Amino acid sequence: MHNSFGNRFRMEIFGASHAECVGIRIDGIPAGIPLAAEDFEEDLAARRAGALGSTPRRESDIPQIEGTIGGHTTGGRVTVTFRNENTRSGDYDRFRRHPRPSHIDFVAEHRYGSEIDLRGSGQFSGRMTVALVAAGVIAKKILNGVRFASEIIEIGGCREREKFDGIISAAIADGDSVGGVIECRIDGLPVGLGEPFFDSAESVISHLLFSVPAVKGIEFGSGFEGVRLRGSERNDRITDADGRTATNNEGGINGGLTNGNTLVVRAAVKPTASIALPQETFDFELGRVAPLAIGGRHDACIAVRARIVIEAVAAIALAELYLSQQ
Repeated sequence: MHNSFGNRFRMEIFGASHAECVGIRIDGIPAGIPLAAEDFEEDLAARRAGALGSTPRRESDIPQIEGTIGGHTTGGRVTVTFRNENTRSGDYDRFRRHPRPSHIDFVAEHRYGSEIDLRGSGQFSGRMTVALVAAGVIAKKILNGVRFASEIIEIGGCREREKFDGIISAAIADGDSVGGVIECRIDGLPVGLGEPFFDSAESVISHLLFSVPAVKGIEFGSGFEGVRLRGSERNDRITDADGRTATNNEGGINGGLTNGNTLVVRAAVKPTASIALPQETFDFELGRVAPLAIGGRHDACIAVRARIVIEAVAAIALAELYLSQQ
């Protein structure tokens, strides 16, 4: 498996959902950045289970940090590891013969063979995103002064926030799940991060966002709504010598380069594939379609905990672009 990313902010994710641990190894971090376990707590807490619609699986997610001296980075590799403490591997044995709909059971075994670890969905699991959140904390420190704000703007097709809890509760009652849209807004970026084509700001950010399990769509600025406008309506007029614009339909990026305005990116997170509601799907042992009741412990709305993950991977992508131009 290829589990690494980056040329300057180089990271390698390791472990699996029901393995002993999961974690991230990062090279390219400048020396002298203060880094301690408490620096991770705010973002890890935002990802931790406990909110309405989140999995009953609870992990302490205490980061074990290697590669610092005196609480500061040295310019060498930093490794952050999280122990897996609350696993139920027996819940997943039957999915090799009776794969879950819209899940990785069939394709993963076809690609990697019968020895692939599919307990808790293995390396494909949302559990792995705890490592991405940790890398995002370090990336934000590299991007000192850049401000991140992320929020869920849609759940189950509804954009009225006061109805979100009711929509999630209804899905739970039905043994079902709902998706959502997460918006991340980033201020304080310099003008000119990115490259014209393959390493454009949008390309690198999208690359990492699509590595987050359950993300199925990305848009910047006015996105798909913007294509319904004429150019005269959509164009962002420059209003001052700093490049500030009257509107922000481009989402803070022109020609693959950040333009100094707020970078706005949205991620569509699909409904959780693992649901309690029985589904008809192919059973390889029986040789026919048969009902499958998944059971286990799963999020009814992944978007709730994915919000901070989207923010983290956007920070990682921007740290990669920033360090590439130093």
